[in-house]
Amino acid sequence: MTDMNAIVGSHDLLMITLDTLRYDAAVLEEANCPNLCGSGSWEKRHTPGSFTYAAHHAFFGGFLPTPVTTDKSQHVRLFHSRNTGMKTHPDTWLFDTPDVVSGLAAEGYRTVCIGGVIFFSKKVPLARVLPGYFQHSYWRMTFGVTNPRSTEHQVNHALKLLKDTPQDQRLFMFLNVSAIHGPSHIFVPGARKDSVDTQRAALRYVDGELGRLFDAFRQRGNPVFCLAFSDHGEAFGEEGYHGHRLAHETVWNVPYREFFL
Repeated sequence: MTDMNAIVGSHDLLMITLDTLRYDAAVLEEANCPNLCGSGSWEKRHTPGSFTYAAHHAFFGGFLPTPVTTDKSQHVRLFHSRNTGMKTHPDTWLFDTPDVVSGLAAEGYRTVCIGGVIFFSKKVPLARVLPGYFQHSYWRMTFGVTNPRSTEHQVNHALKLLKDTPQDQRLFMFLNVSAIHGPSHIFVPGARKDSVDTQRAALRYVDGELGRLFDAFRQRGNPVFCLAFSDHGEAFGEEGYHGHRLAHETVWNVPYREFFL
């Protein structure tokens, strides 16, 4: 278990959601993802939401994907709102604000969001809600799902922000990676439909770009705690189901990792 009370305040925090990545696609591609999986394997978890908007509200409230086990002792949350009447673990970091993002800001963190999918675009009021959690939020057309170089553009923007952030300023950076979200078939020449294989190809691309971000965090010189996971999966015709925002194991089962850089 991770003692978040020893991490909050002493570490920079990096949270990455790999939007729409299925658990089976992530596991099949582990050997080809040295940056995300070089220090371990994906853990199978259950997401708290079946689509981006719902899942991220839960994440920012401190409800990360739950371990797939009936053993409640393994369901230790990293973050938890104080005085809710719910039992907490000594390793859980408690916040007094409505969400973990503002809770970290209250602890002196600079909170930064680099959006990806449409719910982070800020184009309409609904798409301003999730980035509104953060002190600083960014979205460009080049960060979106239809750009085959979206993660490259997102990481480039993150590197500029890192360069402009003093080392003694604690940083919470959130990155919503859009590349794996449909249309992921743009990463496989000749493919016309999204599939597990096209998600795998997109994940390989994403992993290569995240390596640059991880290196920049390491060079910054502060200890870094990283969370990387999917917000939900995607059904590709299993039992007649397609897409997400539905109750099927291909949607509810997500890959999850936590590690130190």
